[in-house]
Amino acid sequence: MDKPLVFPFQITFFLLTTSFLATSRPLNPIPITLSVADFGAAGDGLHYDTAAIQSAINSCPEGDPCHVTFPAPGKYLTATVFLKSGVMLNVEAGATILGGTRLEDYPKDSSRWYVVVAENATDVGIGGGGVVDGQASKFVVREDPRKNIMVSWNQTGACLGDECRPRLIGFLDSNHVRVSNITLNQPAYWCLHLVRSDNILIHDIAIYGDFNIPNNDGIDIEDSNNTVITGCHIDTGDDAICPKSSTGPVYNLTVTNCSIRSKSSAIKLGSASWFDFKHFVFDNITILDSHRGIGFQIRDGGNVSDIVFSNINISTRYYDPSWWGRAEPIYVTTCPRNSISKEASISDILFINITANSENGIFLSGSKRGLLRNLRFVNMDITYRRFTSYAGGLLDYRPGCQGLVEHRSAGMMMEHIEGLEVINVEMRWLNNQLEQWNNPLEFRPSTVNNISFLNFNSGLYINSKSNQINNFGYREGHAPK
Repeated sequence: MDKPLVFPFQITFFLLTTSFLATSRPLNPIPITLSVADFGAAGDGLHYDTAAIQSAINSCPEGDPCHVTFPAPGKYLTATVFLKSGVMLNVEAGATILGGTRLEDYPKDSSRWYVVVAENATDVGIGGGGVVDGQASKFVVREDPRKNIMVSWNQTGACLGDECRPRLIGFLDSNHVRVSNITLNQPAYWCLHLVRSDNILIHDIAIYGDFNIPNNDGIDIEDSNNTVITGCHIDTGDDAICPKSSTGPVYNLTVTNCSIRSKSSAIKLGSASWFDFKHFVFDNITILDSHRGIGFQIRDGGNVSDIVFSNINISTRYYDPSWWGRAEPIYVTTCPRNSISKEASISDILFINITANSENGIFLSGSKRGLLRNLRFVNMDITYRRFTSYAGGLLDYRPGCQGLVEHRSAGMMMEHIEGLEVINVEMRWLNNQLEQWNNPLEFRPSTVNNISFLNFNSGLYINSKSNQINNFGYREGHAPK
């Protein structure tokens, strides 16, 4: 298929990057360096080094850049440590920060349950080539092949629900945050959490979470703005990159050159969505073996607009239905979480140069007062095939809404849409699965309006495009309603 020479995301990416660099402060070429070993850290992985680590951080002079080094080799066991402005943790290659696994290792306030946390800090971050490990396996109460049963500290009254366990790294109300050249292993809950922060650069990091542990998200961008994520590898059980709007809007997010594997959504907007999402770019991303590729779970009244997904290769498959997701390569939904939730709209979304191999179809579902508006799919190549034994035939509206609903499979399922453009899209099924895949498009005309299909082809796939049987072809015109 023909590719356009100029992409809309290029201008957006340039503006975001230029804005980010312009607001970054000049770095002192000679930062002060302190070693936690000089403050008494044993680094044996057995004795707590919390006091030594915190003393090193507190000894950094105010107003100057300071590197607090964790020398290699060494395993530094710690309770929560608190960063301050100007401090960069330098975990050397071969060194590991180990998060404590006891309730008493964390503050009384559960919102500060992190192994490493910065609050109201400027020019702060972590890097160095080493590892931060949350020891998630020690929080497993019972291994379950469907989804592990995890520790919950909610009996203390510090928090509610079954997600009461510590996150790995958090930046709260902070500015000029840098996370680079670091491996984040085995978070017991969310891994890297950005909360109400601004001017954030995350690059060349790896995140590895247990595939059977729920809620071990990779990167959660909550109420945070002007964020660039690039060159990252994320392999985790729950959502990998997840913008959330709980107390304010999220805008100017750029994600490039990343590879992702997730048992839930590789990229997910929501489900916390009380405020708006806008001006996002996702480019050059590989999604492998995920339960859902790109997901919008807008449930709380915040609107979404001006989002670009470009040059993305998606592979999705079924997992146990206890995990949200039904192998959809693209999932765009807005519906009220409950009877008191507001309905929001999703508008001006571009998907361009997308390749997908999936066990299920694209799911586009607005709501009566929360329409999907002006969606564009350009230059897409989609192949559907079944290769797991999990049952299909379900639409997944979770969380809230209608839950799981029995429904036949379709290449693209659509409802409550006002404005959809499909250009240069190939949709194919394996020839031995026609009984499961014989419905390229499904929508109710009363809820889907103003749609256009140009060079849309669907049919069977045998060995190559030259052997494709075009049983369903809508060319140079509009699909019937």
